[in-house]
Formats: sequence, structure tokens, C-alpha cells
Amino acid sequence: MEFQGNFYFFMRWMHYFFGIIWIGHLYYFNFTQAPFFAETDATTKSNAIQKLLPRALWWFRWGAMLTFITGFIMLSIWGSSVGPDALKSSFGLFISVGALLGTLMFLNVWLVIWPAQQVVIESTTNVAQGKPALPNAAAKGAAALLASRTNVLFSLPMLFFMGAGSHLTIPAATNGDYTTALLACTGIIALLQVNAVKGKLGPMAKVVGVIHSGVGLTVVLFATIWMLA
Repeated sequence: MEFQGNFYFFMRWMHYFFGIIWIGHLYYFNFTQAPFFAETDATTKSNAIQKLLPRALWWFRWGAMLTFITGFIMLSIWGSSVGPDALKSSFGLFISVGALLGTLMFLNVWLVIWPAQQVVIESTTNVAQGKPALPNAAAKGAAALLASRTNVLFSLPMLFFMGAGSHLTIPAATNGDYTTALLACTGIIALLQVNAVKGKLGPMAKVVGVIHSGVGLTVVLFATIWMLA
């Protein structure tokens, strides 16, 4: 048990470390790089896409992978210790909502953002070499942006609920557990994830808009939990 406790702490440390790499790059792409690309000249943007973007995406996607793996290990250790009582505590509810958001963010990175950005990088390289641009490059770039902005949207409540697990309390569940609250939150998050794949940017088109949307989503999810507890 002592080994498991020490191992759990090590996984948490690594989870924080890799999470900072991942989310730090997510915010860099959205808060710094995107506005810069919109204002800079074509040559500078082309060079950055060919030489800077692949390096940043390497840290971004592997930070996401290792954050997910360490989080999964931690959740498995905790789940094996509490068993069926997982959703009978506010910690279990909060960590479940946070883990759901984090998992969708991880999947967006590897299944949407990274494949789309590979097309953008290849197309930009082709143009720089005098070859035709890939016909689907613009659509892939738009898909990557939508998924990336959705990840920023998800990141605010994700960080909130991860921290709330150990530092915030809510009323005791009236029906013995928080399953209903978790299902309601899952439904809200699922609708936003569908939009991430097939929808539109809406207010997330601007940086300030996605930040406000993330704060709003955090309030909505927490209010839903509070009302259904």
C-alpha cells in the first residue's frame, strides 16, 4: 500500500508536468500563434508553419498523450480503492467530469487536430517548393481550429473540476450518489463535442469569446451539479 501511495504521488507529479506542457501549448496556439499568423506576412507565416509548427505540435500531442496516460493510471488506482462508491463523493463526481473533459480534449488532439495540421504543413511545404497546394488544406485548417478552440473551451471547466475534487464541497447527494448530475453534465459536454467535429466556431472565433465561453461552461456545469445534487 505504501508503494502504491508513493507511485500514485509520482503519477500525479508527472500528470502535472505533462499537463503543463500540453495546456501551455494549447494556449500558445490559440492566444499567441493564431493572432500572429493573422497579422504577419505570407513568407513569415509559411516559414513558421514549416519549421516552428511541427516542433510545437510534437510537444503538444505527446504532452497530451502522457497527461492522459498518467491520469488514467491515477484514476485506475483510485477507482480500484473505492469500487462502486466512486460517485458517492463530491471528489468522485468532480474528478469524473474533469476526466471526461480531459479525455475528449486528448481525443481531439490525436484524432482531429494533429491529422488536420499534418495536411496544412504538407500543403504549405508544397507551395514553398513551387508545387500546388493540397485542395483540402483550408478545410483541414478550419477543422483543426474548431477542435482547438473547443479544447480551450473545455480546458477551463476541466481545470476547475480537477482542482475542485480536493478543495470544494457540495451538498450531499439526495439519492445516495451523484450519477444523475454526472449524466446531465455528460449530455451538455457531448453536445459541445459534436459541435467540435461538425459545428461552427460561433463566439469561439475570437480569443476573448472562447475564454468567456469557457467560464460560462464552467458556471453551467457547476450549477447543473448543484441543482441535481
